[in-house]
Amino acid sequence: MQHDLLHIQGRPYMLVPLHEYRQIMAAQGSEAKDLPSELLDRIFAREVHPVKILRAHRGLTQEELAASASLSRPYLTEIETGRKEGSITAIKAIAAALNVPPGLLL
Repeated sequence: MQHDLLHIQGRPYMLVPLHEYRQIMAAQGSEAKDLPSELLDRIFAREVHPVKILRAHRGLTQEELAASASLSRPYLTEIETGRKEGSITAIKAIAAALNVPPGLLL
């Protein structure tokens, strides 16, 4: 396996194929084991916020997830759209409501 080394602003970064990255993360216990690989690919691609992807996968509305995480729906919307990062407490509550590790949402 060959990996590319990139330098961005003087700092080295390793370019790793997505499937290898997922294997590394799984070995560290940071992925939810019950999630399909296609879903994990979408989460790691970061084209859409992970909260939105997982909420839809679990079949929840924003209102339902917000209530389950004890958050307001507008705050959840701001997290899903990237307008707010969400506090650590909020991310932990969302992760618990979605039954995933908090690291998957960050």
